[in-house]
Amino acid sequence: MARYTLTVRRRGAVDRDRHDLLDDALAALEARLDDLVAAERRGAARGLGRDYAPVQQVALRGEISGPGGLRGGVDVRGDGSAEAYTGRLRRRLVERRPGETAYEALRRALGG
Repeated sequence: MARYTLTVRRRGAVDRDRHDLLDDALAALEARLDDLVAAERRGAARGLGRDYAPVQQVALRGEISGPGGLRGGVDVRGDGSAEAYTGRLRRRLVERRPGETAYEALRRALGG
């Protein structure tokens, strides 16, 4: 039975894959989001009486869940920038080290 679930959310769609190893799930997360990022770039949007710049919009969200309550993921913003986080309900941003990508920061935070 697969231990890690990868969930990718984007406007109007949710995809799930299962992986036996955390490293495989992290590699699949990076590959899947990299494939989708160009198609999900966004311009400014208006909602609830406010304007939202592309950097304020989450265009893609990739999440990994696993044994022991392991949770984390990467949000790709409308401008193509990415942020790693851990947790689910109380997300904590993972600070990136110099030269580190959001995916590498997530791998470090999850111990992969």
